[in-house]
Amino acid sequence: INLLERPTGGRIFIDNQDILHDKCDIPRIRQKMGMVFQSFNLFNHLSVIENLTIGAVKLLGKTPQEAQEKAMELLRLVGLAEKAYSTPDELSGGQKQRVAIARCLSMEPEIILFDEPTSALDPTMVSEVLAVIRRLAKEGMTMAIVTHEMDFARDVSNRVCYMEEGIIYEEGSPEQIFENPLKEKTISFINRVRSFNYTIDNPHYDLYKMNALIGQFCEKHLLSHKMLFNILLIVEEMIVLYDSLFRIEDIELRISYSEKQDSVEIMFDAPQEAGNLLEKASDEDLGALLVRNKIIKSHYSQKNGRGTIRLFCRQG
Repeated sequence: INLLERPTGGRIFIDNQDILHDKCDIPRIRQKMGMVFQSFNLFNHLSVIENLTIGAVKLLGKTPQEAQEKAMELLRLVGLAEKAYSTPDELSGGQKQRVAIARCLSMEPEIILFDEPTSALDPTMVSEVLAVIRRLAKEGMTMAIVTHEMDFARDVSNRVCYMEEGIIYEEGSPEQIFENPLKEKTISFINRVRSFNYTIDNPHYDLYKMNALIGQFCEKHLLSHKMLFNILLIVEEMIVLYDSLFRIEDIELRISYSEKQDSVEIMFDAPQEAGNLLEKASDEDLGALLVRNKIIKSHYSQKNGRGTIRLFCRQG
């Protein structure tokens, strides 16, 4: 947006001007924008207040006294007035980032660009930086923020763009993106879903290899031993159900763990529109009874000659 790197395509409009147009006055447009980097980029040989005043004096033409008064006002805004004459080396990471925000504001921008403003911080320091950005949002500052802080993005944004593989994969209001996302990858990202996929392509599949891979998946994502036991039991009994009604071929197994909801979904996708096998099984079928006791609900759907059963269970 500020053309530190020039795009290879598309258009960027600021105040109805295409900044990629040959006749656009880029330096004048840049004066409207400030940028806060993920690695602070403070001048370590200057004090905190000097970091805030140097640009205002040299580029905005303010007197040293005007710049200092404004700098102290901004340091009070970010809660660091007492650190005005400290050097950056004397500050914590969260304090450095707040100084970087104040320095950006000292140039009186109309737009602030935040590049992962909390990624270089200890988790205990993240909240103090986000609190400053929230305050700016409430005061009406226009901001473009790249972040992985999902709760923060939901609270502070007017519009959310989810990026995937170099493109805007889905965009909309915070309510749409976080509460009712439309696309699969957005749903997985928002719910922090991790998935395991395995194809059972013949009746003589390697049960022990599959179980070992499921065990590795559960261990990697810190699922409990009880949950691992339940998953293995459900998978084994469901395959027995399939085998009792159909030939085992091309069954796609997917196990998805949602970190946000602390829940597991086990999906079986097979080339038969057979209906929900759990509902078809008799009340005397011990395997089906075991599965029913381990899940909280099931869902069946069919499409293009394939049937999909989704089974849901929680860690607790």
